[in-house]
Parts: sequence; structure tokens; C-alpha cells
Amino acid sequence: MPSVSPSHYTMDNAPLIGVIGGSGLYKLDNLEIVKTVNPVTPWGPPSSPITIASLSTPEGPVTLAFLARHGPHHNIPPSNVPSRANIAALKRIGVKAIVAFSAVGSLREEIRPGDIIVPDQIIDRTKGVRPSTYFDRTMVGHAMFGEPFDVQLREFIVPHVKEAINTFKGHINPSDEPRLHTKKTVVVMEGPQFSTRAESNMYRLWGGDIINMSALPEAKLAREAELSYALVATSTDYDAWRVDAAPVTVEEVMKTLRTNAELSKHITASILGAVHTAVKSGQIQGQTGQMQYSLMTPHKEVGAEELHRLTYLLPNYFNYPDPAAERRSRSRARIDVDMDDYTGGEEHAPRGRQ
Repeated sequence: MPSVSPSHYTMDNAPLIGVIGGSGLYKLDNLEIVKTVNPVTPWGPPSSPITIASLSTPEGPVTLAFLARHGPHHNIPPSNVPSRANIAALKRIGVKAIVAFSAVGSLREEIRPGDIIVPDQIIDRTKGVRPSTYFDRTMVGHAMFGEPFDVQLREFIVPHVKEAINTFKGHINPSDEPRLHTKKTVVVMEGPQFSTRAESNMYRLWGGDIINMSALPEAKLAREAELSYALVATSTDYDAWRVDAAPVTVEEVMKTLRTNAELSKHITASILGAVHTAVKSGQIQGQTGQMQYSLMTPHKEVGAEELHRLTYLLPNYFNYPDPAAERRSRSRARIDVDMDDYTGGEEHAPRGRQ
């Protein structure tokens, strides 16, 4: 499919909010589907078609974009998620802020399976397998990442998530009522295997509170793309650190995921109206302008194809045409000239018998 230009959406109907669904959250309920798009980005297609939908909220109908991180059928492992394409595609269609959902393991006794966590810090334990930057060639860019999650977005959603949890409690066993944890550190590991017991205990010593395989490189790429990004994590298990319990299994994770997915859908439906209003009004100012002084290399020292890719992502700083399209145009022009030579040009073209 052809790429989707941001100009296809006006400010009134642009999907300002993007939702990235993780394990167990492959679709959202109560949505009126507007269209499904699959933008072609310079980094390939996103991991799933992007659903542009209208969601009824207390603040009125909200247009949002939903993307399934692991594909609509969970067929993309963590290390192969095309995160660069996902983030670039969401920005291309007008998204300004991303609320991502992810299943996590707990590294703390007080964070029980079923609990919700809005973390504020990250420890990177991925192994360089995943492309984690848009600046991996000759344009050097250094994004600030001391606060890996957008502070305004994170602080804004916390009370709304808490309220959503409170309204969800009546639908589940009271003994399993989820609790909200904030200001926690998520360890992002490579996977797809779970941690060893030694690794799990090491992460606890480092100050890790939860662990997953998905928050990176998403958060880094969102920062480079000047998008606000926050994570709503749902705890499914205690990882492998508890010596008096068996390490985590897929069966245990899936059992909790079924409940967590319903809670994640409820949270999404409950908070996105307020988030949309805050982004549109400027209450959440976002990350626009953050990369302005982070780009180090003069444009003249960067290849044409790379400049075109960056134009797709950051049009405020780059405005370069597609060199491949220009080559195709020149090639067509040469063919036209060659055909004129072959036919002798219009004025020398045969006119039948003379």
C-alpha cells in the first residue's frame, strides 16, 4: 500500500494518540473503525496494520491509532519487532503521544501478578540485536534520555489509571484486586527466553522492579521521533528470583494475561479521552523540538538516501526528496529521449507513403 501522508488528517480528526498493544492486547473493544492503514516506511512495514478508530469517552469521541506490537496473531518475537517502522508509521499519520501496554514480570514481592505499573526508569539489557536508533549511519544524533518516559504524559496518566483500576475492581475477585505502582524501574531483556534465577536476582540488586522484553527500543525511538511515550505495564508473574517457588512458565503468564488484557482494555477506554484533550490543548507539551540541537552532522556530509529517510521522520529538520524516485524520473526521461532518437522525433516521423 502507498504511504500515508500526515496531510490526509486534519487537526480535528488526526489520531493524536497512538496505542501499542502488547502480549494479550491485540485489539480494543468499543471502537468504531474509521479505516485501517499500513504505511510503507523507509524502515519497512509496521508489525500490524494500524487501526484508525473512534472511541467513545466521557470527553467525547476520540480518534486514536492502534497497533499490535507482536502482530495481530502474536507471530513476531520480541527481538524481531520492527520498532523503527512502528514508531515512524505512527508519527507519519499524525500521532503525538503513545501509550504502550506490556506484560511484565515482577521483581518485587509487593508487585503481585495482576497489578499495574507505570514505570519511570529503564535498565537496558538488550544485546544490540535490535536496531535502536534512526541515526545509525552518517547522521549522528544524540537524544536526551535521562527521563526515558515523557514526564508530563506519565504523570498525567497516573491518576487516570488509578481511577480506571478502581472502577474495574467490581468485575474481578476482590482478593485479586489490582494495585497501581509508580516510579518503578523496568529492566528490558533480550528474550525470548525468560531469566535465569541468578539474572533475576541480579536485576533486583541493580534496582529493577519489573522486567519485560518490549519497552526498548520503543522508548528510545519515540524520543528520537519527538513523540511522547509512556508505558502501562501489567504484571503476570514473579519472574525467577523467588527461591521458594518455581520459575515463571508460559502457562502462568497466559493465565494472568487473560485477566490483564481485559483490565488493559478498560484502562485504555477510560484514560484516552483525557489524554487526547491534554495533548490537543497543549497541557501535555510533548517532545517536539527535542532533537533540534541533538543532530551533529552537517547535512552536506550525509548521503541522499539517509536524508530522505530522516525527512520521513523529522520533516521539521530535513526536507529532501527520494533519490530513488529522482533516479526513476531521470531513467524515464532517458527512455523518452532514446525513443525520440529511434523514431526520428515527431517532425521526422513517417507519414505513410509519400
